[in-house]
Amino acid sequence: MKVIYNTLFKRTSTYAVAIIASTFFFERALDVSSVAIFESVNKGKLWKDIKAKYE
Repeated sequence: MKVIYNTLFKRTSTYAVAIIASTFFFERALDVSSVAIFESVNKGKLWKDIKAKYE
């Protein structure tokens, strides 16, 4: 616990950078997972799935 405090929380600038970085990675993970869930639920109904029929 002391290592985490000395590394991240001791200085405000380091704390802010850690928050910004973790927010970025959380947003990317949420975006990728939500797209994967959407595509699995709508499999066969998406343009990429039916494109060959109409070209």
